[in-house]
Amino acid sequence: MDHVQIQFSIDDVKAADAIIESLLMEHLVACGQRTGPFVSRYWWDGVLEQTTEWLVLLKTRAELAPTVVDSVVQRHPYELPEVITLAIAGGSPGYLSWIESATA
Repeated sequence: MDHVQIQFSIDDVKAADAIIESLLMEHLVACGQRTGPFVSRYWWDGVLEQTTEWLVLLKTRAELAPTVVDSVVQRHPYELPEVITLAIAGGSPGYLSWIESATA
């Protein structure tokens, strides 16, 4: 079974934690981690912006990734949130098995 990490950045800690909590309660992710803060610099509408954000890392099964991405985008306060999926190439067999059972 394939596993992925889905990550997104966000400037609102309470919103980040609410998104993580909802995904956990729906068993769409096995875990969610919030790290930061960090500074993001980016172009938006032709203006160079700077924002303090947090990075959220979610672990799940690859087959659930589209549902998780859609759920994050729907709940995210940004007009166009960064939500990306990264393949987990390998890892501890026990940990990968735990992801499967936690999202079953």
